[in-house]
Amino acid sequence: MSEVSRFVIEPEALGPRLGEPRLKIVDASWYLPAQARDAKREYDAAHIPGAVFFDHDRVVDPSSPLPHTVPTAEDFSRHMRALGLSNEDEIVVYDGIGMFTAPRLWWLLTVMGARNVRVLNGGFDAWRANGHPVTDRASTPAPGSFEATFNREAVATLADMRRILDDGSAQIADARSHGRFTGEEPEPRAGMRSGHMPGAANVPVFSLSTDGRLKDLESLRTTLRKAGLDPAKPVVTTCGSGITAAVITLALYSLGHEDNRLYDGSWSEWGAREDTPVKKGHGILDEAASSLKE
Repeated sequence: MSEVSRFVIEPEALGPRLGEPRLKIVDASWYLPAQARDAKREYDAAHIPGAVFFDHDRVVDPSSPLPHTVPTAEDFSRHMRALGLSNEDEIVVYDGIGMFTAPRLWWLLTVMGARNVRVLNGGFDAWRANGHPVTDRASTPAPGSFEATFNREAVATLADMRRILDDGSAQIADARSHGRFTGEEPEPRAGMRSGHMPGAANVPVFSLSTDGRLKDLESLRTTLRKAGLDPAKPVVTTCGSGITAAVITLALYSLGHEDNRLYDGSWSEWGAREDTPVKKGHGILDEAASSLKE
């Protein structure tokens, strides 16, 4: 049997455990405008019994002009307590599609000091398709005691990214779609240039999963290598606004690769500036293949 990530849990394993006092479930769904889905409305209509809703647009640094900047430890603690979460809880996060936005909350909770967080493999779609219970009843948890201890080393800043482009000290893995990465498709946010950071590798978010389930470890390893990443070297993950980059981070951690960071500003910051280099066309793997043909 293929080995799977220790950071995921199957619907079949979660189902019989609903209602356990230290088990907390969080719906972390979020969608791009083009997907035309309202995550909160869908949660209100149907969710896993006992699940609370995490708002990616609200739990951010309000002082930042960027859409999904990592909040302060104090603000994150306050939001998690309101959701009934504590550091010692076993926390399962999910999204509607599976392996799309739930890994962002997995990453946030982990870098803020949560001890046991997993992602529901297949997401809510798989949960419901397998006949597990759903409800529209609002969850009203008792306040939790979450105390965040922020691991700043897990986050890359704009200054870090400039330095990486200068010295090549880390690989850059971009989770956006291939069309956005190459510049053939426009960015969904106004004011964003199209293209990618020079030297970046494209690892489209959905290339790491099948039907919303994270690929097994060997398949993850193959996908990352085919994208041009060396598993022995440091990696910085990025995407449109820092949400889907966490799927690459989850894949890396699943393979035992912990020398990685997530670029907080991602393309919302890099692509909106006029003083950051942007390249269109293919990434490092395609460039290497082209050079061999010449």
